[in-house]
Amino acid sequence: MVLHPKPKVRVAGQEVTFCCKASGTPVPKKYYWYHNGTLLDRKVHKYGSHLALRALVPEQAGAYHCKASTEAGAIRSAPAQLTVLAQGQQSCKPEPEPNLIELPAECRQDAEGSRYYDVGHCPPAPCAGSPADGKRCGAGTRRCCGVRRMEMREIRCGGSVLPIKVVAKCGCGPCAQPRVLVQGRVTAADTGEPLRFGQIFLGKKKIGFTGYQGSFTIEVPPDTQRLVARFVDRQQRFVDAVKVLPFNSRGGAVYQEVKMMRKKEPVELDAGRTNAIPLGEVSGQEPVGELIIPAGAFLRPSGEVFSGTVKASVTFLDPRDIATASAASSDLSFVNAEGEIVPLRTYGMFAVDFREGESGKVLQTGPVEVRMDAGQIRMPEHLRKMKLWSLNPETGLWEEEGVFRPAKERRGKREERTFLIGNMEIRERRLFNLDVPEDRRCFVKVRAYSNEKFNPYEQLEGVVISLINLEPQPGFPANPRAWGRFDSVVTGPNGACLPAFCDGQRPDAYSAYLTATLGGEELEAVASSPKLNPNAVGVSQPYLNKLGYRRVDHDDPSFKKTAFQINVAKPDPNNVDETNGPVYPYRSLKECEEAPVSANHFRFYRVEVDKYEYNVVPFKESDLTSWTGDYLAWWPNPQEFRACFIKVRIEGPQEYMVRSRNVGGTHPRTRGQLYGLRDARSVRDALLENSSGACVEFKCSGMLYDQSLVDRTLVSIIPQGSCRRTAVNSLLREYLNRHPPVAENNNTAAFTMLAPVDPLGHNYGIYTVTDQNPRLAKEIAIGRCFDGTSDGFSREMKSDAGTAVTFTCQERPAGRESFFQRLLTAPAEA
Repeated sequence: MVLHPKPKVRVAGQEVTFCCKASGTPVPKKYYWYHNGTLLDRKVHKYGSHLALRALVPEQAGAYHCKASTEAGAIRSAPAQLTVLAQGQQSCKPEPEPNLIELPAECRQDAEGSRYYDVGHCPPAPCAGSPADGKRCGAGTRRCCGVRRMEMREIRCGGSVLPIKVVAKCGCGPCAQPRVLVQGRVTAADTGEPLRFGQIFLGKKKIGFTGYQGSFTIEVPPDTQRLVARFVDRQQRFVDAVKVLPFNSRGGAVYQEVKMMRKKEPVELDAGRTNAIPLGEVSGQEPVGELIIPAGAFLRPSGEVFSGTVKASVTFLDPRDIATASAASSDLSFVNAEGEIVPLRTYGMFAVDFREGESGKVLQTGPVEVRMDAGQIRMPEHLRKMKLWSLNPETGLWEEEGVFRPAKERRGKREERTFLIGNMEIRERRLFNLDVPEDRRCFVKVRAYSNEKFNPYEQLEGVVISLINLEPQPGFPANPRAWGRFDSVVTGPNGACLPAFCDGQRPDAYSAYLTATLGGEELEAVASSPKLNPNAVGVSQPYLNKLGYRRVDHDDPSFKKTAFQINVAKPDPNNVDETNGPVYPYRSLKECEEAPVSANHFRFYRVEVDKYEYNVVPFKESDLTSWTGDYLAWWPNPQEFRACFIKVRIEGPQEYMVRSRNVGGTHPRTRGQLYGLRDARSVRDALLENSSGACVEFKCSGMLYDQSLVDRTLVSIIPQGSCRRTAVNSLLREYLNRHPPVAENNNTAAFTMLAPVDPLGHNYGIYTVTDQNPRLAKEIAIGRCFDGTSDGFSREMKSDAGTAVTFTCQERPAGRESFFQRLLTAPAEA
């Protein structure tokens, strides 16, 4: 499907046109349109690849999709939602929705000590199209609900005033169109060696190369539903990796680690003899099967039979080794007879590379045999459904190559074994798979939060949630027998729903292993020991016990805390305790996606110890559509985000909180006005006694949102406690002196500068990273800051490397306020 119908919003009485287009051989010419899953009458609607609906009524709202078919097969489009508004009904209410943000610690807003303030929010819902858009396939000039007016408010905070901008009115306007990107790194699954200057393909088109460290950036083409990328090693050391990469259609960059399988060392075969190559990589266990190549089966591309020595490399990915899941290609899906993309459960996949022994030219084969050991298939129902598949590298979908037939074979006098035997020809360099279509499917609801408080308004978007289906050993759920498939989904404003295999008869027939990453950072799962807390996990009892939730460190505290495992027990519709999530039947995807935050769900969260951010103009970094064009916006450009950090060394007996206060410095519209605050606690240096370091974000200097004038942000760095400034980086001081105006630094308890416009680097103690994802830019900059280098990355503080300013702090006498506290309580005096 190369063109999918697009979602539309119309007013009753208007018209709408949906369009789709499929490609294939032969060219698809027969199209069918469905409304909420029901086939529309072709005679009534007179449709082909276009569906036109006139004089709309509210009953015609819902999901529309098309199906294209030929004698070769069928394919379905993604559904498009049609919203039909009544006459006079507003698609964008002028009153903003609630949006609570956390205020600084010194700000208490009521008698109960709440630090949260409602700044308002306009949901980025689509607005109704104009009547002229009715005959267009596309969305026309897209208009969305957004901020139309903001108001400045003042909040009393411990004797001072904190400015804040709140949404006063919402309305329809041009939709925000942030770039949609996938970034990441390609490395070897076995050694971590980067794929240097590997080729990247989208379909047949080569779009670029990986970098020296294996890094890549892919801009997702408009209207993409499924992003399939192929990574090719030009030196042929690795098997081509075909990946279905998750992305955030609302904009921004999603980070992905891509693993490649190293090719098996070739063995020499005699083309004139029958050869058997085992398929299995787990030591101490029998192979899953073997590849039987008859004598005379090797062919040159011309069809001529090759005789002589063959160098044969057969690389088998064995799912009995759980660690291989990350290196598997595609997302294990195929298109069924109805054109629906549905999942497979793998028993192993293999890549072949046959070459002439002397010239190294590529060889093909005539009919060969794949034999599977039926004893390796523990689910009896899979024996009759097993098929042989090959991967289409352009679509990322598996295509059927053949079926298996059972055959018995006697080994020795007493042992009789059953094998599944399939036949195929190897004409292309494709990946082959031993798979079963699995129709026992469910969805698992997961949400990600910015901290352990799990506040509904502090959910994170753009988090990659990954689920690996496991086949557990009976009685040993923590030690699975094999993995079966994997999926990755990016969280939106209402979390994510991940497909998973499930079973209604045996709760432990399938289990799942879940992880979450944001910009390469692993999020933490809720603990399951020493005591399981249903309120923290997000799932009520008794269903939680049936699901068997266990964080991976449940039995061994030395394990990481960033994943959990569950039994994927299909919900019983007759049990009220199991009808509210977190597992939903496969046909209830919409119910899962629209489930309220009060419904059962699993949780991940970011671990941010003693870190705080405050923006005068509120912005949710995980939702780029929440950006507002304003002179006081922390990030002036929603297309790219520049993160700036300064490294502060603290010489003292403990760890100290360090604040950056950021105000307009040189721009006439913002001079003296607050942009925001950042607090970060210093981290102890493991190698230096009485020394810690803090990487503190500040607002970068540069153009403001109107892109007309540069503002040099006036940045004040203020450590908590009884501290005095004892050293400033000589290169940084020299740079600031050479680029006036120079900020006054009369107060030895703080450091003030007009922030440099240039990116500088570790020699100055300044760390700057630009990226299309604000969180990723900050994570990279923090990693460099901890390391004290401009290109390294560390999570261990090296307080004496790449430092900008040093403070010496000591325990203050009882009853004496620090400068930091005086700044909070009486800023004018301070």
